[in-house]
Amino acid sequence: MLFEVWAPEARRVALTLDDRERAMTRDPARTGWWRCAADATEGARYGFSLDGGPVLPDPRSRRLPDGPDGLSAVVDPDRFPWRVNWPGAPLPGAVLYELHIGTFTREGTFDAAAARLPHLAELGVTHVELMPVCPFPGTHGWGYDGVAPWAVHEPYGGPAGLARFVDAAHAAGLGVVLDVVHNHLGPSGNHLPAFGPYFTDTHHTPWGAAVNLDAPGSDEVRAYLTGSALAWLRDYRLDGLRLDAVHALADTRPKHFLAELSGAVDALAARLGRPLFLVAESDLGDPATTAPRESGGQGLHAQWNDDFHHALHTALTGESQGYYADFAADPAHALAKTLTGGFFHDGGPSSFRGRRHGRPLDPASPAHRLLGYAQTHDQIGNRATGDRLPARLSPGLLACAAALVLCGPFTPMLFMGEEWGAGTPWQYFTDHPDPALAEAVRTGRRREFAAHGWAAEDVPDPQDPATRARSCLDWTEPEREPHRALLDWHRTLIALRRATPELTAGPLSDTAVTVTGDLVTVVRRGGLCVAVNPTGGPVTVPLGGPAPEVLAAWRPVELSGADGARSLRLPAESAAVLRGG
Repeated sequence: MLFEVWAPEARRVALTLDDRERAMTRDPARTGWWRCAADATEGARYGFSLDGGPVLPDPRSRRLPDGPDGLSAVVDPDRFPWRVNWPGAPLPGAVLYELHIGTFTREGTFDAAAARLPHLAELGVTHVELMPVCPFPGTHGWGYDGVAPWAVHEPYGGPAGLARFVDAAHAAGLGVVLDVVHNHLGPSGNHLPAFGPYFTDTHHTPWGAAVNLDAPGSDEVRAYLTGSALAWLRDYRLDGLRLDAVHALADTRPKHFLAELSGAVDALAARLGRPLFLVAESDLGDPATTAPRESGGQGLHAQWNDDFHHALHTALTGESQGYYADFAADPAHALAKTLTGGFFHDGGPSSFRGRRHGRPLDPASPAHRLLGYAQTHDQIGNRATGDRLPARLSPGLLACAAALVLCGPFTPMLFMGEEWGAGTPWQYFTDHPDPALAEAVRTGRRREFAAHGWAAEDVPDPQDPATRARSCLDWTEPEREPHRALLDWHRTLIALRRATPELTAGPLSDTAVTVTGDLVTVVRRGGLCVAVNPTGGPVTVPLGGPAPEVLAAWRPVELSGADGARSLRLPAESAAVLRGG
């Protein structure tokens, strides 16, 4: 097989394969590339030495059996024993379910997670969205400090484990989306700078020097990241990628990296004959993120909508600190604005940013290009104690949140355990072997929340194994009340969404919202109506028209009146979905 590596500044490069060193030669056709042909078997260990230095793992390593500082291992993706001929699963009409392999089960492996896939199939979601699975130091972590964008974390099960999980998901009728991180690499085990200008001081990010997308050498760095993305979709048969914090991808070149990436993914989808999609996490509030490339946009297929989350969270919890401040003045109307316009920050002032922010979306924009959610790993895990919504809200208010997420205009997404109101927290945890880095993370976390009034002893230690253990789902909860009732409610709403075309298609302009006090009434196409009462007492919702059909209700509702003057009596802390009226 042919071993290749990009090392433009090296004068001499050697391949070490199964403890034998071989000199590599420059590739005459590609500047900065070195190559060497050698026989190698599956699992053979190898690495590269630059100018007589230590043997380092391959930047494009598919497997790191001994972690980020160990040697690479040969992996042939064509050897994965796929069982399912999967036709693909498109984004329009999807219901996503975000999960973290390391805490979805106590075992924290792909195989253990695969054993729980029947639960997700019965729930009715269409796609599993995996948090990052690239290698990172230690055993347990969130995965956003990965350092090998082509490889799979060995404690989860490595490349073969991921392939088995994807195959099992497809067999259950579930698509798989993977969260990938292109905006930075973790601080420990990152060997890329030894090989070339993968980073640049031209721009700076919260993690330090930026990934080099526009400085000298950036052609190869862009190809490195694009190649990684395509490999996940092609070799592991994934259905989509979630791109972490794309606002931190500093790129001044005329064609933005994201437009280049989305073009490559669309081309791969055409070659494979199955749908593929990219979902961005973006803090920019910029319609260009999902606008077509032909009209000057970046062509991504969807983006997370934190504005909707913040408005919903504020309306239900009353919290007003930090970025919730912009939504707290009039939470119900803030929620109405995001449901109808997508972005809350569409050019107006943002108090926590201290400036104006965002641009409005075109009302004709397809609503499915925004993801709507009540909870995510970020919005839970970045709280001091990782407390979920059930720690503050009643089952009735959780049911209201579910109705707005699952019957709202956006592509819905749930966070693992949300469907039964999980009582377990989801906390920030790490497993850094480097004592200095471990202490820096621990003290940094406590310092961050001390500024908001938290005592150090009240902030969980990320390095304590108990922090990860507390964050694992308790799979006995769905068998008990009130969890069982919430699970049934989520199943009902998802089934309704999947059976009702009016809930899964159409532009933003197809949604209208009426606010009466704290009562929110959402009207969708085809006469569909979602009524949400987060108050502590019953309310009357005027309907008009002929008698409506109640499609779903958290608690029993009462209909009264004659045609043209009908009303719905909605109990406290409850929601209902109706057609007509």
